[in-house]
Parts: sequence; C-alpha cells; structure tokens
Amino acid sequence: MAKAANAKKKPAAKSAEPEPVSVPKIEVKGGVIPYLSLSNASKAADFYAKAFGAEEKFRYPVDEQGRTMHIHLYINGTSVMLSDVFPEYGHPLEKPQAFSLHMMVTGIDETFQRAVDAGCEVVLPVQKMFWGDRYGQVRDPFGVLWAMGEPD
Repeated sequence: MAKAANAKKKPAAKSAEPEPVSVPKIEVKGGVIPYLSLSNASKAADFYAKAFGAEEKFRYPVDEQGRTMHIHLYINGTSVMLSDVFPEYGHPLEKPQAFSLHMMVTGIDETFQRAVDAGCEVVLPVQKMFWGDRYGQVRDPFGVLWAMGEPD
C-alpha cells in the first residue's frame, strides 16, 4: 500500500472542450424577438448588414464546422438573433414558413431597393395598400420573408 500512496500521478489529459467565451451584456431591444435558425448564420448576418443595415452586437465564435450558436443583431431598432442549425442536437434546418418579419420604415423606396440590390427577391413590390400604408415584401437568400411598411 505504501507504494500506491507514493506513486506519481499521471497528468490529466487535455480536454477537447473549447475554452469558455465571455458573453457581453447586450441590451435586448423589442418586445417579441425573432430568433432565426439558418444554414450559415454568419453569412446571413453579413447579408443582413448589407440588405437591412443590421448592426452586429455579438457573434459567438464558430465551431470546427464553421457554425455559430448565437449572433445578436439590431435591425431597424429591434434585436434579431441568429444561429446555425445543429441537427445532431435536434435542431435541423426547417424551411421558413407562415411568418414574415415586418419593419415600419421611413424611406421605404430606398430601404426596399437596398434589400433588392443586396440580393433579396421581390415578392410584392412597394405599393399603396388599402389600409393606407405603402407596403412591400422581399425574400432573402435564406428563405426569410421580410415585409416593409411606411405610413403614407
């Protein structure tokens, strides 16, 4: 028994776990916050900056497959959150359906054209609607439907 007590301990094996990331406190803006699970959330965040003027507040580092578990953006004064899909954890890619992200904007023609120039597909051109607003819809390359309205 004396030998066992004096035996040298083997160094602990290095863990394959990534180092923890310090997540800053970021103000969440808006009452209902969309959280989009997309294929290539990093590419989507970059696209949303170009198309909708998104301001990136935080991006969690990507894993070894290039996926991120969280990106926090401000778009049109509201938080929008993104992550990549992780099918191995029960979060497969789903086709966006039955919703749109609606923005009330000033300067709808310029805002709409910026989205189209960035690569959005026109679903409904900007037009005067029966409720009095000018309104239009685009679909981004990730399948998300965006609506824009401006009071007339």
